[in-house]
Amino acid sequence: MRLILCLAVSAAFLSAASGPQAEDPDVLRARLNLQRLQALVGAGAIPRAQLEKAEDALGDAEDLAVLRRTMSLTDLTEDQANEMVAAAHRRLDRRQKQVDRMRGFVESGIAARNELQPFLDQADFARNEFNLAVSRAQICHDLVEMARAELIRQPRAEGPTGSKEAVRYEGVGTFTPAQFQQLSAVFERRFSKPMPVSAIGETAVHRALGFDHRGRVDVALNPDTPEGVWLRQYLEAQHIPYFAFWHAAAGKATGAHIHIGPESTRLTAAAD
Repeated sequence: MRLILCLAVSAAFLSAASGPQAEDPDVLRARLNLQRLQALVGAGAIPRAQLEKAEDALGDAEDLAVLRRTMSLTDLTEDQANEMVAAAHRRLDRRQKQVDRMRGFVESGIAARNELQPFLDQADFARNEFNLAVSRAQICHDLVEMARAELIRQPRAEGPTGSKEAVRYEGVGTFTPAQFQQLSAVFERRFSKPMPVSAIGETAVHRALGFDHRGRVDVALNPDTPEGVWLRQYLEAQHIPYFAFWHAAAGKATGAHIHIGPESTRLTAAAD
């Protein structure tokens, strides 16, 4: 029987390791442990009740892997935000069930009262984890809702007196990561501060607006400020395409900024 178990575990490990993306180590360990116990139960070596803890451990490891992945993202999609909150909620539910079970043992005299405290601490940690996930998700949803509001807001008949709405420079039609790195370095040397980049590549806001923003960069500068004028002159000297916005434009821009790179594919006359 030992040989059969070893073969089963080895096969599971090779299957997980050869997948399209390496599995989280904690998830892999929990999965292998569950499969080991399933084999033991099938062989009649242990009672089936022992599988419940292993199943909970696997679910917990999977949810923790979701939180590790989503909590580290600087830009969440709505789906990722919802996935993050759901994972944190499941982890909190498991901790609360453990507290309730242990409290029942304490009240029945099966366990000492001080044995309950570690479970209460774990539940508090999971509750804080859940609250943080909810907070991050709310920021994501608020940001997307602001972008959606831009789509339905009535555009102004014209910008502020004497101002332009947008200027487009075609350049050679390309903008590379190497050019972006060079531009950032030159800007910082000239103005003794980092370039105020507000978006690099695709973001939740651009997705909500329906723009393909990959390979583009937004810089939070009014085009008429000294930094904005210098940036436009630099881009033109390097033949890098850009769009300059002086104010918000419904469905196009949430405020004054300079979009570096080719036109976002959703638009026909102006970029984001």
